[in-house]
Amino acid sequence: MRRRITSKLLATAGLAGLLAFSASAGFAKESGTEAGGGTETVTITSFSGAFLAARAAEADNDLASAIDFYKRALGYQPDNQTIRQSLLLTLIAEGRFDESLPYAESLKAVPEVERFSRLGLAVDALRKEKYVDAEGWLQLVLESDLDKLITVAMTSWAKVGQGEPDEALDDLDTLEGPDWYSLFLNYHRGLIAIQKDDDARVRDAFDAIITVPGAASAAPDTYMRAAEVYAAWLAGQGEKDEALETLDDAEKFITGRAATLMLREKINAGEKVEMPVSGVREGAAEILLNIATALNRGGGEPFVKLYLNYALALNPDSDDTVIQLASVAEQQGEPEKAIELYKRIKPGSPWRRLAELQTGLNLADLDRHTEAASFLDEAIKKEPDDMRAYLALGRVYAVQKDFASAAKVYDRAAEKLKDPQREDYQVFYQRGIAYERLKEWDKAEPNFHKALELYPDQPQVLNYLGYSWVDMDMNLKEGMELIRRAVELRPNDGYIVDSLGWAYYRLGNYEEASRELERAVSLRPEDPVLNDHLGDAYWRTGRKLEATFQWSHARDLDPEPDLLAEVETKLKEGLPDEEPRKIAEAGVTPEVKNDASNGAPQAQPEAPDPAAVPAKPETQAEPEPEAVPAEAAPAPKEEPAPAPAQPEDKSEASAPGDMQDAYVVKRGDTLWSIAAEQLGDGERFREILSLNPALKRNPDLLRSGMEIRLPR
Repeated sequence: MRRRITSKLLATAGLAGLLAFSASAGFAKESGTEAGGGTETVTITSFSGAFLAARAAEADNDLASAIDFYKRALGYQPDNQTIRQSLLLTLIAEGRFDESLPYAESLKAVPEVERFSRLGLAVDALRKEKYVDAEGWLQLVLESDLDKLITVAMTSWAKVGQGEPDEALDDLDTLEGPDWYSLFLNYHRGLIAIQKDDDARVRDAFDAIITVPGAASAAPDTYMRAAEVYAAWLAGQGEKDEALETLDDAEKFITGRAATLMLREKINAGEKVEMPVSGVREGAAEILLNIATALNRGGGEPFVKLYLNYALALNPDSDDTVIQLASVAEQQGEPEKAIELYKRIKPGSPWRRLAELQTGLNLADLDRHTEAASFLDEAIKKEPDDMRAYLALGRVYAVQKDFASAAKVYDRAAEKLKDPQREDYQVFYQRGIAYERLKEWDKAEPNFHKALELYPDQPQVLNYLGYSWVDMDMNLKEGMELIRRAVELRPNDGYIVDSLGWAYYRLGNYEEASRELERAVSLRPEDPVLNDHLGDAYWRTGRKLEATFQWSHARDLDPEPDLLAEVETKLKEGLPDEEPRKIAEAGVTPEVKNDASNGAPQAQPEAPDPAAVPAKPETQAEPEPEAVPAEAAPAPKEEPAPAPAQPEDKSEASAPGDMQDAYVVKRGDTLWSIAAEQLGDGERFREILSLNPALKRNPDLLRSGMEIRLPR
């Protein structure tokens, strides 16, 4: 399927409810009100009213209002520990660290929340250079593997502050834990060895990262930061060639990272390179940043904002932390907050250019399209060879379905590319999409071929070109081969699997279409287009009751207006009859099915005449790896593996991201019944909601066949 262009340019995946792991994590939203900042005022006259209003605001990610309501609830019950915990976490998540400290102090002896209360007190002690106090706060009663890594690393930095770097290194050397510890421990060994001027240990620590295959898979951002620190250190030792070689090795995994590119330029120019970690506070903040960036790509999103704000409290000048917080704001649908954060990126920072481009995209997310286009056009004028700016501007036009303007932008970009490289495939891919939408296939097709020439196994390009051929009833065999190849490369991408299913549908192989579309919906149950497709396939196979259910589900998933109109028509009238076609050209064998009207077996029909099928909504595959200007792209032969974001937790205070094996939902299951049967307590259904962003905190989105994650 050609994935629809949504109105949001940036938010590729909403975070799970940020505070869903706090005690009593239920929430309720009062009908007709918007907690804080809305058009109506919530009148609070009781503890329960304040509590429910806080939960509603929290569910809406309106943390400022949630804080106000929690404070009101605390006014009714000053000793309520649950409210204090929620208030502590919400204040930290909102970046109001100093305000959170009194609540951290009051909760310092509560084991269930000490991983946050005592960590906050430790951060405060470290920034005040009270290193002994910090060590004390970092002693926890209950520790997961994740907690242990954080507390030991931060304790090591506290010992550096006390003039005991050897003891700090011993603590890191003797810490035992899962394999994924290795990258983080070696990185901080190297950082502390730099503070100690122990050249041999610096080399040993960083070589153990850079030279080990697969070291980057656990936490790519930390891997790249380690490579940058090592290269900067080598350059400072006068070892320019070795420094550049280190960056070469790192860029085999991730290319195009702004910090890496700027560092390379400085080393080549012989300029002095500043070390990104220059003291205790920066070192302690670094482990929190490292963990946050790893969690942000591996299922631990509820913790990301907390750790980032702890890191920022320790190192408020860190552009790396600010850029991560801005990204989280985008993910959570807060473009105004993201813009404010991007304004904090300093001139001369390697992230300044990205901040400019993202600001333009966030302006578009606020429906300020003219301003966004003007902003990004100025960005192009500043750096006319930066392809990211063209892609961003083209994307702004594409979202408005102004494909003519988008095509012109991509034409400008292509003219600048005298010697296009692998990462430039996106220019041609997006130009192909623009011309395809303008129904100028003679201009579109060569661009898809050029994109594949640059990046032969790019799944989205394979998918788009293959589906386009099938959809236009041309090159059917080759088109199906491209789509199948895309599915092989991305078997868990619901949109690409949907393309395969919808291609079977267009070819009239409805049984096979149903199987593939069922799998697509299980991967992307929240997408109305995929549910609509499955409904169509069910209808053609005679499963009309199930088709009606799927269409009803698609209708309830907030589809775009054109799709909503189609779905409502199908719910009233069903699909029109169609004429069968031959499908031999595509290499797809017709199946025999029972006609729903008389039970007589007949050949499975080929794809219908396009005029006989209700038109599908405007869809578009989004660029890889994201729909925003990417700072880094994976190497040609390797996709980054998911980070062990929530490591195995063997304590009772296990983090909510710690998971058992995935659970496949059975017919008749509810979140309550799953929690009761699998976890022993139906009330824990809220934890399941927080772990599964696809459910959007809505239990009604649970579907038979869906694979969900369960907490420990």
